[in-house]
Amino acid sequence: MIVTRRPTRLRILLADDHHVVRQALRALLERHGFEIVAEASDGRAAAEMVATLRPDVAVLDVAMPVLGGVDAAAAIARVTPGTRVILLTALSDAQFVAAALQAGVRGFVAKVQDIEELVHAIWEVSGGGLYVSPEASQAVLDAVSASHPAAGRLSERERQVLKLVAEGKSTKQIAQVLEISVKTAEFHRGRVMEKLNIHDTAGLVRYAIREGLILP
Repeated sequence: MIVTRRPTRLRILLADDHHVVRQALRALLERHGFEIVAEASDGRAAAEMVATLRPDVAVLDVAMPVLGGVDAAAAIARVTPGTRVILLTALSDAQFVAAALQAGVRGFVAKVQDIEELVHAIWEVSGGGLYVSPEASQAVLDAVSASHPAAGRLSERERQVLKLVAEGKSTKQIAQVLEISVKTAEFHRGRVMEKLNIHDTAGLVRYAIREGLILP
């Protein structure tokens, strides 16, 4: 079993141009044990605060004054690559998602989701993973496939998912083992299939055996 150790308290920066939204997010995230180190009302201020405070995760609204969420994410990635960025968005366009991924965004949470979705996203991206809300999952998959049409190297998380698939684990079981959502597990499985150009479980098992991930 893969064991994921979580730090006791993650440091979060919130950026949204609506004060009421920031207040609500702060209260809800603090209730889940996160430390809110700063709040920003525009993207430029968010990037500057991240450079100074170096939080674990920055949660950015996609539409903000001065710099939008994607441009702010790019600025953060240049100066403070250790801070993971999550976008709060209602958009699910593949072209937008591709730009966001290129800018360094590692989480997409739809505004229609409840706070539990954002909590899962924070834990996932802070551990080096990619988190996608159900509403944006297809757009992210389309964007990734368009950017990387050929089979490529698997990330550590993708190799973990591949190994578990090859061991016969269901998507729900994979989500439980890796402590991610079922939708995120589905996304990673789809990403593995696209990278390897293998679209059936038997083929994935054969590949995992060849790579030494599991014993025949």
